[in-house]
This record gives sequence, structure tokens and C-alpha cells, in this order.
Amino acid sequence: MIDLHCHILPGIDDGAPDLETSLAMARIACNDGIHTIACTPHIYPGMYENSTEGIQSATEDLRIHLANANISLCLTFAADAHAVPELREHLRTGTVPTLNGGRYFLLEPPHHIAPPRFDEFVFNLMIDGYVPIITHPERLHWIEDHYRIFKNLALKGAWMQLTAGSLTGRFGKNARYWSERMLDDGLVHVLATDSHSADRRPPLLAEGREAASHWVGKEEANRLVNDRPVAALENTDPVLVTAIPALSTNQTSNHRSLFKRALSFMGLNPEK
Repeated sequence: MIDLHCHILPGIDDGAPDLETSLAMARIACNDGIHTIACTPHIYPGMYENSTEGIQSATEDLRIHLANANISLCLTFAADAHAVPELREHLRTGTVPTLNGGRYFLLEPPHHIAPPRFDEFVFNLMIDGYVPIITHPERLHWIEDHYRIFKNLALKGAWMQLTAGSLTGRFGKNARYWSERMLDDGLVHVLATDSHSADRRPPLLAEGREAASHWVGKEEANRLVNDRPVAALENTDPVLVTAIPALSTNQTSNHRSLFKRALSFMGLNPEK
């Protein structure tokens, strides 16, 4: 599996505080079946003043430490770039890194308040030729009143990335509900760990893949952690990437989907 969103670089943001934690996270990831991680620290002006040069240097240093510790984990890098007005210019100048220097990049919306004209902001990034991968929409406090925005963005070509732990209840019932609903509605392109530590938020992806398979099937669940992450790292034209399977629109299917989400929200197994 490939994890496109991980705060594993030591001492660079609110993720791993030190090298010891980074190495512990790497071991957990390998044991979970992750073979490649994108090191994606926050870039948030005024809080986390990271840039391409610093992130690349920190990634290269961690590669050396992984080799010395005999940890077989491949690293690449990008950033969890906060949605700020100057982001377009920073992408153009290369100050904010994209995945392997291609068109795909991680875009982090504000957690608590819906930014004005967010859909227009994302559309303009796509006009510039980028494919924004919007991180953890299911965990945003404002998703309930603005769900249509994410649906429209996905239909227009933006990618959606769920946190694997959201599907297993690590972030509470609301995050689990919205992640399952987005899977049900055919809006999810990628699963990632968004790991920040070795204990409270470890880099575990297999459990999310398994949980996703109950909603979209094993083949599509595998695409969420393998095929589409590969496409992003290889800068594949999104038109050529396997599309999310269309959901049935008949009334019976819709009722079944709503019933399954209700059971899950109550803590019951929707497959029983």
C-alpha cells in the first residue's frame, strides 16, 4: 500500500516530534503493509513555515536514518498545504511542493469554519492545471452544511482523501458517518493515514482498506490505497485513471445505503 499523507518528518510540524518517533512510525507502517510514504508536513503561513527545499532536505535525512536502521520504506514528499489565498502563487513558484513534482498536491481546508468561495478557489487551482487532493473532508466541522460543495468539487475533478482511521471510528461517529457517506456516494479517490505519531495516530492503512471494502468492494478499496496513489505519484493524467464506480441510482439501492449508514452510526455492523 501507499500512504500519500503522513506527518512522519521529525520536528517539522505537529507530527513526529523527534527521530525516534519517526523511526517507530516507519516500523509500524512497514508492518501494516505500507511500502511507500509521502512525507507531507503542514504548510500553514504563520504557523508552519515549511517549504519545498526544507521538506526535501528533511526527507533525504530521514531516508538515511531508515537505511541505517534497516527499515525498508520508500519515501517521497509533498506537503499538506493549507488553503490560503497565496497558495496558487506558491505552487507556481515551487515553494509549495506537489507529489513528485507533478500536478497532484494535498490541499487542507480549514477545520472549523467554511472558507468563503472555497469551491471557486479550488476550481482556479484546477484551471492552473493542478489536481487538488482535498484532505480529510469527513473530519471538517462544517461538512454537514456544505456537503454539496465537496460533491460538486469531486464531480469537477478534484480528488477526495479520507483518513483511514475515520472509517474505523478513531475520530468519532461523525467522521465515520461522513466517510461512509462519501464512499457510498462515490466521491472518494484515496485513503491515507494522516498519521502524526506512533501511538495516538499511528500510520495504519490496512484497517481502513478493510473497512472501505464493506462499502465499495475489495477491488475499489484496493484502488484507494494502491492504484490511485500510484497514478498521483506518476503524474498520470486523471482522465486515464480508473474512475470511481458509478453508484446505482435506483430507489432500492439508495434506501439500502441509507439503512447501512444508519446501522453503522449506531455502532452496528451493516453487513449483518
